Amino acid sequence: MSKPVLGAALSIKSIPAHRDWLLERQRDLEIQDFFRADLLESDWRATAGEIKQMLAGYTGRLGIHGPFWGFKIDSHDPMIRQAVTKRLLQGLDAAEFLGATQMVIHSPFTTWDHNNLDLYPDNRGNLVERVKATLAEVIARAETIGCEIVIENIEDKDPRDRVRLAKALESSKVRVSLDTGHANYAHVSTGAPPVDYYVETAGDMLTHVHLQDTDGFADRHWAPGEGNIPWIAVFRALGRLTSNPRLILELRNHDDIRKGAAHLAALGLAE
Repeated sequence: MSKPVLGAALSIKSIPAHRDWLLERQRDLEIQDFFRADLLESDWRATAGEIKQMLAGYTGRLGIHGPFWGFKIDSHDPMIRQAVTKRLLQGLDAAEFLGATQMVIHSPFTTWDHNNLDLYPDNRGNLVERVKATLAEVIARAETIGCEIVIENIEDKDPRDRVRLAKALESSKVRVSLDTGHANYAHVSTGAPPVDYYVETAGDMLTHVHLQDTDGFADRHWAPGEGNIPWIAVFRALGRLTSNPRLILELRNHDDIRKGAAHLAALGLAE
């Protein structure tokens, strides 16, 4: 049985160092420049054009990390929701320019929500409606350009919440992402289930994974092998999926990408 092929999250500064590694297997790539508001508000096309030139000959699955700084997709304030919609549409502009077919956005669920969201019977439904109001135009645009929106866990303590939300948005272009480090933080520091449970719970709604290791205390973005995530259990769960999720090494130090990949390869889990 063939092993999954690892990809990476890189920026315009780090793509050149890993270009040959990406192209040798046409590995999945996530561009991490276009979450920045300052770039989206300036001449982002120049940056995107440079990236296109760097990726000449690349035919793998390309995605971007969408904007997320300073906002949530379930804001109660209609004016804030308008700003969030605008920012995410800017992200999709960049995705379309690059030919990216996936954009990562952040989950609205918090640890506060876990204990408080069900205090009032309408809270969950109202959260979904606020997210729908924020994302309606974004999802429509994503469907038009063929770009999948994937919702990444941040503080999510219950892995079911994000999956239910994605399904409630009723679009073939909305799925979920898993960040292994965020899940491990939630497990160790807030009492959430282990990381592999997040995979099992998402099932084939899972089409994107950020692979990073942590000690469970903070969002370390270490290379696999440097923290305490049980990678064998995680990849066993991934192996049961048919959705073929993109497996993206998202590390704080991009120089550690190949070291992290080599660790998972040495375990016999990936290539």
